[in-house]
Amino acid sequence: MLTKYYGYVAKTETDTKQLGGNGGGSGPGMEHRSQLLKGVLDMCLLALIAEEPSYGYEMVRKLEARGLDLMSDGSIYPLLSRMQNQRLVEGYYEGSSSGPVRKYYRIRREGEERLAIWRDDWARLAAGVEMVLKGDDGLKGDGR
Repeated sequence: MLTKYYGYVAKTETDTKQLGGNGGGSGPGMEHRSQLLKGVLDMCLLALIAEEPSYGYEMVRKLEARGLDLMSDGSIYPLLSRMQNQRLVEGYYEGSSSGPVRKYYRIRREGEERLAIWRDDWARLAAGVEMVLKGDDGLKGDGR
């Protein structure tokens, strides 16, 4: 069975593990994916909170549903605390019918403004990385 990871094709279970697939959650591919995610995790969390107020475990599951697996579920809590200290989000507690009281986070005006900047920054960065990965130097047709 062939499985694609970031444009690479895994043909065997060993390939899948090395590319960071579901073959054990370790290996060079998973470590690399984890490092990539660390650089954008705060932006992703803020975007999720902008969609609707959420609690930590719920955000982890939403990230996983969108293909962003964390090395540790607990890795988001220091980021949420930092974003709260930066006044990007506001934390509040709400009871749950299926368990203990949960700490939810909602976006603040400052968070909405920061997210707009991060989205623009990400669009430029992603476009540049895509050009590099495709071998496009951006100079074609400019007479050089």
